Amino acid sequence: MKVVDCVAKKLTVGFGLAVIAVAFTAVNLRAGISSLAPVIGQVADSFGVSNSTAGILTSLPGFCFAIMGWSAVPIARRLGLSPTLVAGSVALLVGLAIRPFVNSYWPFLLLTVLLIAGIAVANILLPAWVKEHSQGTHQVRLMMIYTAALGASGAVGPLSALLFSGSSAWRWSLGVWVVPVVVQVVVWTIVLSRTKKDVPSAGVMSDPEALVEELENAEKKPAKTLPAQPVSDPGGSLIKSPTAIAMMLFFGIQSSGAYAQMGWLPAILVESGVSEAIASIALAVLGGFNVIGGVLMPWLLSRLNSVVSLPVILGVVTAGGWLGVMFAPTAAPLVWASMLGVGGMCFPLALALLTARTRSPLVTARLSGFVQPGGYIIAGIVPLLMGFLYSATGTWDAALILVTVMSLALIVFGVRAARNVFIDDELARQQ
Repeated sequence: MKVVDCVAKKLTVGFGLAVIAVAFTAVNLRAGISSLAPVIGQVADSFGVSNSTAGILTSLPGFCFAIMGWSAVPIARRLGLSPTLVAGSVALLVGLAIRPFVNSYWPFLLLTVLLIAGIAVANILLPAWVKEHSQGTHQVRLMMIYTAALGASGAVGPLSALLFSGSSAWRWSLGVWVVPVVVQVVVWTIVLSRTKKDVPSAGVMSDPEALVEELENAEKKPAKTLPAQPVSDPGGSLIKSPTAIAMMLFFGIQSSGAYAQMGWLPAILVESGVSEAIASIALAVLGGFNVIGGVLMPWLLSRLNSVVSLPVILGVVTAGGWLGVMFAPTAAPLVWASMLGVGGMCFPLALALLTARTRSPLVTARLSGFVQPGGYIIAGIVPLLMGFLYSATGTWDAALILVTVMSLALIVFGVRAARNVFIDDELARQQ
């Protein structure tokens, strides 16, 4: 009876409806954040606040993602996946719809927290919803739609700044993203009417990149030829695992650089003499490389015997991009953005290492819960610190030196994280 109920539950949402729900949700997962960066200077001027105060806005994604990383799954287990995703969609809609109309900073900040919390809920739970409500090739296709739309979201978000001009341009630039979110809320309301309280089954809380890889491998080989995976947890503390610590720092430093780019890169370029249009395009170009990296990094990881060279290459390229922004911002801003985009491929590499450096799915789950929330806390601190450094010094030099040094730190921790070591073994040796 339980098997029948499970299958019935998985078939309650048609594939077409699932595609629409996943696509519209994923395309809204970065646009609400990345659309703010090109106009953050206008927002600060409009509200009469300093860059260090405005910098709080750039730190919010990291902190919200860390908090929701700890709380979204328990909430979904109590309320259900679809109800929680509906609540997150409504929070995103309310934040985006009201934010352009406020006339002071603190309401703007609170509404930004609200919409980012809604984004964080979907970012964490959507892959689990896909796994709960689809099977076989449908799962693969939905996850491919998810990762592609997610990358596109970061790329198209900054482009809304090019559509409007005048003193209220920033309000329209941010407000235009309400339209796809309205569709998202309507679609998820329809989905909820079919799924009801869909409490997640055991094991569905998977990392999106790991889920794509798992499903692709399952399609390529018959089930009987798949190697048996250990399901036991060797115990031990991840805080005592050198590889786990290196992975958290690698993930956190990469994420902090990404949010520094989404929060400050256009402002840095504009102050250096680059036009606002080119600065917005630069951020969009950077986001486009996220789509390429999402496909390329898992492919390389599956084919190279050693990937230790990858963080070295990506760290050097990232540092080169920041140095270009520092010393010759107007010479080739799109080249520097492209270099930073290539360096941003550390993100899918970090996600792919979560499964590549563990044997047991239970250890993978523990590692993901350790690496991502801890890393996102680091990601929240750095953009905030950059704003304070700018306010204290009057230039972006100190902030750019900070992110350049952190790019080199990517090499140190990335090499340690990429070594052919299994965290399961490090945990077992603690016993």
